[in-house]
Parts: sequence; C-alpha cells; structure tokens
Amino acid sequence: MYPGILAQTQPDKPAVIQPSTGEILSYRELNERSNRLAHLLFDRGLRPGDHVALFLENHLVYFETVWACLRSGLYFTPINRHLSASEAAYIVDNCDAKVLIASNNLEQSAALGELSPRCTVKLSVGGTAEGFEDYAAAVADKPCDNIAEERLGTMMLYSSGTTGKPKGILKPLLDQSPENGSPSVQFLADMFAFDTATVYLSTAPLYHGAPIGYSNAAIQSGGTVIMMEKFNEELALQLIEQYRVTHSQWVPAMFIRLLKLPEEVRTRYDLSSMRCAFHAAAPCPVDVKGKMIEWWGPVIEEYYSSTEAAGMAYISSEEWLKHPGSVGRARGKPFHICDEDGNEQAAGKSGLIYGEVPTGPSFVYHKDPDKTRSAIHPKNPDWVTVGDIGYLDEEGYLYLTDRKSFMIISGGVNIYPQQIEDALALYPKLDDVAVIGVPNEDLGEEVKAVIQLAPGIEASEQLADEIKDFVREKLGKQLVPRSIDFVDELPRVPTGKLNKKELRDKYWANTKAS
Repeated sequence: MYPGILAQTQPDKPAVIQPSTGEILSYRELNERSNRLAHLLFDRGLRPGDHVALFLENHLVYFETVWACLRSGLYFTPINRHLSASEAAYIVDNCDAKVLIASNNLEQSAALGELSPRCTVKLSVGGTAEGFEDYAAAVADKPCDNIAEERLGTMMLYSSGTTGKPKGILKPLLDQSPENGSPSVQFLADMFAFDTATVYLSTAPLYHGAPIGYSNAAIQSGGTVIMMEKFNEELALQLIEQYRVTHSQWVPAMFIRLLKLPEEVRTRYDLSSMRCAFHAAAPCPVDVKGKMIEWWGPVIEEYYSSTEAAGMAYISSEEWLKHPGSVGRARGKPFHICDEDGNEQAAGKSGLIYGEVPTGPSFVYHKDPDKTRSAIHPKNPDWVTVGDIGYLDEEGYLYLTDRKSFMIISGGVNIYPQQIEDALALYPKLDDVAVIGVPNEDLGEEVKAVIQLAPGIEASEQLADEIKDFVREKLGKQLVPRSIDFVDELPRVPTGKLNKKELRDKYWANTKAS
C-alpha cells in the first residue's frame, strides 16, 4: 500500500521517528506533505520520467520527497551528502535533474546550487539560501489531495564511485498506479516478512540504496521506521531496546564495531524484540558473522544483490552455519560463474558472477553505453554482471571472492584482498584495515596493508612484523603483505564501503598504471 491508503487506515501511527530530534512523521502527515510536494512539482512543469535530485542529511523531508516522486511518475536520485559540491553537481547534471532539493545545513549546498544551472527548481530545506526557494514556504499553500493522474515513480541511484566515476543506474518506469506500492519494494518486504507490526531501524545514510529501499518497504507495509541520523554502535543497541525494534539493516563494518564494544556494554541492552537483522553491501568475514549469530541468535539473515538487480541470493543463520562464508542460494533465476571469455565454470572454481535476467538487462548505465555493454555476458544477453568475483559450491550456494577491480596480480598470481582483510577484521590492535596492490618494479604489483590502529596502540616496526606473522600463520606465506602502512583514518564512506580508488590513487599517482 502507499501513504494515501495508510493515511485512512492508520492516520496517527508514526511512519517515521527521528530519535535525535524527537520528531515524528505520521502516516497522515506523510500523505499530506508528499501530496503538497507532488502538486508543486506538477505545477512547475515536471511530468512522468523527469528527475529530482536530493542532497540531504537523514531528514524527514527525504520521505516526503521520495513518496511525492513515487506517486508522480518521477525519478528521484539521492546524492551522497559527503561529496564535494563539484562531485555532487556532476550527478545532478548527469541525471538531468530539473529539481534540486538540498539541505541548508550542508555547507556544500550553496555552491551546489550555483553549479547546477539546468535545475529550474531549487528548494532549500531547513532555512533560506541564496539561489534557492524555501522548501517549507514553497509547499505550504499546495493542496493535500492527490494529483489528478498518479503514476508509479522509482529511484535512479548512482554507484558510489569508489572504483571510478559514479554511474547512474536507470531502470524503466512501470506504467501503473502507485496505489499498490512499488513491486520491487514489495519484493524486499516479502523476503523479510515486513508487516504492520514492523519497527525497522535504519542505521545508515538514506542516500544509499538499501536504507531508503528498506525504509520504503517498512512504510509500504504499514510499519514504523526508526531513522538514525548517524550510526553509533551503542546508540543502535539502545534504540533496539527503546523502540522494540523488529527489523534492522547493517553492513559488516557495523558488526565489527558492535563486536568491539566492551562486554558490559554489549550485554546492557534487551535485544529480544529483534525478529530479523539483515545485512549485505559487502562480504562479511566468517569470524565476524559467527560471533554475531552467537550473540544475537539465529535472527541474522543475509542477501546478495546489486542496484542493477543482477540476481538475488539469500541465506538464513541456520543455513549459514552449515555453509559458513556463503551469501546464499539464488532467489529466482540462477547465478552463473564465468571466466573472462564467458565460459561457465565448474562448482568450486572462481570467476565473474552473472545474474540471469530473463528479458535482458532491466537497466542501463545512464549515458554510458560502453559500460552497459560491458556488463552483459558475451554470449548470453540475459546474463548481467556488476564485476563481483565468486564461486558456487555443489549445492548452489554462492561465495564472494572479491571485486574484479580490487584483485592484485603479483608476479602473475591473482591475490584477492578480501581474504586478508577478513583475517585481520577482528585483530584486537586494529580499528580498520585495507589491502591493496601497489607498484612493484619486478612483480608488477605487491600486496600492501594500510591499517588504522585501535585507540591507544602505537605504530611500530615490531607491530608490523606481528601483523605479518599473524597473516602468515592464518593464510600462508603467499598472502603476507610485503609492506604495512599505518594511517590515522581509512577512507570509508558512511555506508561502510571502503573507497579503495582514493586509497590506491595515492600509491599509483606517479605511474602509468594510475
């Protein structure tokens, strides 16, 4: 269902709660506010297929905007609020946005407005800004009822840009009413049994596909979203207890931070309301996930997919304990593992992961036909890859090895950094670790570990040797980093994803390979 129906059946129920401010957005308010914005956008000339860009912190206006677009046949593109003004402006321009909705609290917003001349409507949330209309004033006098002709809209997300320039993932609009909600959102809701009793903890930035997707799933199901403004591991536990959270979404980096909390903090909170804690976005180290299941019980579920929707895998806690390290078996069409020439591989052998899309690719990379073509299997046009490497076991369980773009080729040997990173994930003296390939005159590349130390731990050659010995004992001589650098902080985006391009560029800047 969508807010128009839910506003009638449960008008005063909270659709979204923002604990940091105490603000509550009821279903009645969500319906009315999204309608007001839908009328404004229609009055300013937007029609189905047009684009709206959002540059906001986690804010209730996110939901008003998303549902205004979903009921108006519009594309909405959330933009990473940590990007510079010029980086964000590239996305605004590339997606052909006619409307920019930006937060007055973000220092980049003013410059972003100046760098987005093609936007005919610019709305400022949280106060007035030069070059912008005040959002609240602009929608204040608009009607609260539905626009005359509603049509289902959708998201147009951009890749994170951690391995190159961000790419827009454009999917066709469905020619249908929004009355029954989005089918893709409903698929998520059904997979994790969302219903009107759902209390969903949103732990991550809403500009990322999973948090906004699952928040929409909770609302479409008539549940309540508890929106964290910023992730904090102890606060997350506190909110689970306070709001009796039933569903939550995480990434492995959050699990690692939770596990590093002192024991007295970890056991302080009642987590018994949790029915399902699901995770994705990055491979989870086996030790980390095993410890989380031991702590929280068999409520941890995992899925593997992509914004491009190139296949879907799922695994429960019970299955994972029998197949540790797997991201699950395919839901729907099967996965295929292929070599560089497109030949399908036997069970247990790694290769590019292709998802089967029965009607051909259901997306294009916006304004990048070469990138779109490169995602399609050379012999089977219904098979699509996003560049992940992995293998299937004899029972059809999928295991991720790494991203193709992260693979290190040292002296002709393929080395996958993820294996080394996973081994060091819970090493007590480390806060974070990244493994990359750096130039080596003889080998082409060599393995380097870049490490962020835990508070109170000092960098030293002795510690570097200790870490190398640990890797050697756990993984063998071949995977031991040749060198270790210690840094104050690794470049992770707020979703937990490591920006390896930024890290790698520092070491390759003066080489032809850069």
